[in-house]
Amino acid sequence: MEHQVYVPAPASRLRAALADPARVARAVPGLQQDPGAEPGTGRLKVRIGSHSITYRGLLRVTARADGSYAVDGDANEARGTGTVKLALTLRLAATDEGGSTVTVTGTASADGRVAELPADAVESAATRLLNRFVEALAEETPDSAPDEPPPSVFETEVPPPSLAPDPIEEPLPEIFAEAAHARRTMIGRSAEEVDHAPPRGRYAPVPAPQTVAANSALRWAAPAAALALASAIVVTRALRRRR
Repeated sequence: MEHQVYVPAPASRLRAALADPARVARAVPGLQQDPGAEPGTGRLKVRIGSHSITYRGLLRVTARADGSYAVDGDANEARGTGTVKLALTLRLAATDEGGSTVTVTGTASADGRVAELPADAVESAATRLLNRFVEALAEETPDSAPDEPPPSVFETEVPPPSLAPDPIEEPLPEIFAEAAHARRTMIGRSAEEVDHAPPRGRYAPVPAPQTVAANSALRWAAPAAALALASAIVVTRALRRRR
């Protein structure tokens, strides 16, 4: 295969990006880098026509003495037995407009699902992938690395407590104090008990006055009447016996 890509970037920028494996890995469109693994190792989903195939493998770029770069790739299908192998060569050339052309030559072999798809669809997907890769390389700079994640909330320093004295709580008016007491007494009671509970405080019902004197008189009147009746019966019987 042979393909050529033009980018409006100097060749020196492309060479600096190709010399850094981490920047090369970031330039591969859609590559999900495995954490802690060698740069260029991870998963890549390739869309060919209406099909999507996910590969897991490794991509390496090596500089050659003649100024070209060797690109070697080896991947396996994430869900299947298919494999893909790449052996490409990249040659950079500067243009009069200040840009660069990247000529890609080499071979690629694949089996599995990709071998069952139309050849023109596979070639179109490979060309699109190469174009995006070279364009991403032209945009790569040493400062384009992803930002570090923000610190965790557990690592955030807690400010020291204020030295101001605690505010002095003023006593509440009497009516608010009674309301607060009533509220405290209702906590923990059921709704039925609260609904039927008599009001308290200044709204509590006034109890009826007790007639202590009347009740005392009635309490002694009944025994006195019984005693008088019994005396009358005894006297009446005594008089009858005399006659």
